[in-house]
Amino acid sequence: MSSGAKRLYHGTRADLKTGDLITAGYRSNYGNRNQVSWVYFTGTLDAAIWGAELATGNGRERIYIVEPIGSFVDDPNLTDKKFPGNPTQSYRSREPLRVTGEVTDWVGHSPERLKEMKENLKRLKAQGVEAID
Repeated sequence: MSSGAKRLYHGTRADLKTGDLITAGYRSNYGNRNQVSWVYFTGTLDAAIWGAELATGNGRERIYIVEPIGSFVDDPNLTDKKFPGNPTQSYRSREPLRVTGEVTDWVGHSPERLKEMKENLKRLKAQGVEAID
């Protein structure tokens, strides 16, 4: 799969700069926080906002514009289980993403919506459902 000219995003709390690489091997922001062998990104600003808002850590919520260094695939956590056809444009790669810029003008979800999402994630965790594999 190739990204072509499409803009791709990664939501996080990490403080990065243009040219930095986002690599696999870090602890996940979700579930049991296991070490992940993938890097995740999206073609929609809304999904990147969720990534930034739900990321662990104390850093500022950030959304980076990224470019995959190598091949990538649809994220099966979302496309196979929740949203067939990948309307969230969620992807993952074992190869790094290069930061090419940052989106600084974005609006997060309402506190009510964010609370609802966090409660849903807690419910799934209690059921033994992991968000990231």
